[in-house]
Amino acid sequence: MIAPKWEAYVGHGLDIAARAWAWVGGLILTALAAMTVISVIGRKINAGGITGISGDYELVEAGCAIAIFAFLPLCQLRRGHVTVDILTNTFPLSLQRFLIFLGDVLVASVAFVIVWRLYLGVGEKFPFFDQPLRDRLSMGYKPFFPETTYELEIQLWIPMAAALLGAVLFFLVSAFTVWRSFNVLTERAPS
Repeated sequence: MIAPKWEAYVGHGLDIAARAWAWVGGLILTALAAMTVISVIGRKINAGGITGISGDYELVEAGCAIAIFAFLPLCQLRRGHVTVDILTNTFPLSLQRFLIFLGDVLVASVAFVIVWRLYLGVGEKFPFFDQPLRDRLSMGYKPFFPETTYELEIQLWIPMAAALLGAVLFFLVSAFTVWRSFNVLTERAPS
């Protein structure tokens, strides 16, 4: 086992952060749902200055991306991902623990790739910093014109950066779950 007392402290801190970020995602989805209802009603009425909300598709697209990454950390921490237990429940406990550990390693690997690629994507869209600093941060070339959404002209790096925050927390939680499942895998049976 590796630092079981620290595991509890780190797990508690990550639980607080993951729950807070999931609340943010829930608030975003609630606001998007309300906006969609208002926009649909406005489009149906379409009279007396009451119309749909401009750019509602863009807001839903960006908001859903942020919300997805807001929910992933808590889902991973609480083992909320879809699993197929029909076969694995018949395996010995040691094999079940190993498969959980292996699954956590794979999720952490995928989370790392997501963070890495999303970081590069944000860097590609981020219109600030001089080129030497961008090179040191592996952000690629500075865009001549910042890329924006069509109707509302929201700079794309903004929702991508918000999603990146959730992805980083997802990776940290995934690394923690590897630690946690390793400790369960290597714990000694009570004597």
